[in-house]
Amino acid sequence: MNKQIITLALAAAFALPGAAWAFDAGKMHAITPPSSIMAQDQHKKYYEIPGFRIGGKYNLDADPATWRDGGEGGVTLESLGAPPLKVGYIAVGTPKRNDRGEIINAVIINTFYSGDSTWMYNTWFEGQPLNAFSDGAVVGPGRTIDTNRFYVVFLDALGLWGEAKPSAGLGRKFPQYSYFDMVQANYRLLRDHLKVAQVEVATGVSMGATQSWVWGVMHSPSGFVKAIMPIGGTTASDGDDPVGQWTFRLAQAAIESDPVWRKTNGNYYNLPEDQHPKKGLDFMWSTLQLTGYTFPVRSATPWDKLQKEVFYWEPKGDQTAAWIARTKNEDPVDYWYRNEGGFRYNINKELKRIKARTLVVHVDTDLWLMVANARKAADAVPGAFFASFPHPAAHYGVFKAPNIIRDTIQAFVEDSFTTRLPGIAGAGGGGGGAPVADAKPSGLAK
Repeated sequence: MNKQIITLALAAAFALPGAAWAFDAGKMHAITPPSSIMAQDQHKKYYEIPGFRIGGKYNLDADPATWRDGGEGGVTLESLGAPPLKVGYIAVGTPKRNDRGEIINAVIINTFYSGDSTWMYNTWFEGQPLNAFSDGAVVGPGRTIDTNRFYVVFLDALGLWGEAKPSAGLGRKFPQYSYFDMVQANYRLLRDHLKVAQVEVATGVSMGATQSWVWGVMHSPSGFVKAIMPIGGTTASDGDDPVGQWTFRLAQAAIESDPVWRKTNGNYYNLPEDQHPKKGLDFMWSTLQLTGYTFPVRSATPWDKLQKEVFYWEPKGDQTAAWIARTKNEDPVDYWYRNEGGFRYNINKELKRIKARTLVVHVDTDLWLMVANARKAADAVPGAFFASFPHPAAHYGVFKAPNIIRDTIQAFVEDSFTTRLPGIAGAGGGGGGAPVADAKPSGLAK
């Protein structure tokens, strides 16, 4: 089936690191806090999954029951002397239940590289402080993702914030997790704890979109996930995406360049926290943010403002100030693990497994994850839709996508496509309408 392509006219936030196990609840998060937005931490809840295997191999040809507790050969946190895996979430909206009391109208929002459920809640949920970052609320009554119609679950991702992360105690003894581990742990949360029997849409931005792809591969063949909507994600971070691989190899090298890291090989938790290798983490953020926005945006920014994001080994005044402030609550080992998980990620050969309705959304001007790769991934999924738009915020335009192309995304979430995708005339920055290609009627089997 030909792909349906929309070309749209128009013209913040990634993070992580370690400690010795502190079983005293008051000391559990001494190195990094449980939430990236602590003002929203009150909304976060947790579910414990004893015996979950991290870092194992998932045989996707086998019965999914064989990897219910994680991949074969994986390691449980308990076997390393730590508490069981615990995953975090924030749930809002209106659950609809079947005759067994199970929820059948869930929309899940996976989090991005450095965020968690509190960050996405703070940005996308109605009436929160950072709604402006996304050009307005996305989730709420009558919003693009309508809480009057859906039960919406913002999900943490294994490895950062929350309670299942290297910096919670194991440091570099923590097992190297994968995107499959992230998704499967949250599947257990949804299925066993929240009693979700049907996910209407799995979505998210950036790494949250990447997880949405994995949800499609792992849990759409069974029918558990009916639709996926990756917004600015990727299906490979290894050599199949040279730009993405290069970008995050630089980030990893920046972490490892810190003299404390080099001296300790990342085992620094016996040192006072003010001696942890935060300079390497500052350096990482600086390398990433060179291409975090378009080059015209960067070129137009006065140097006295830009230098806050530029790395200096010996900063003076407000040099590197943005990252010094940020990394006070982040840990280098946490991010090191997150990067490593990406380097070995590639599901391109598995995309044929996806049985869910699929809308791939991407930013044309993204300098981290190339739009051509997103188009190619969409081409591998029969019947998938594709929508893209340029934005001066480059990759960070993903957070705004549900408002920039609201009609298209809302129609997809609500499964109300007819024979054409909704038009988007006048969407943003000054362009007129964009041509809209014919679309497969919704509800047809793929």
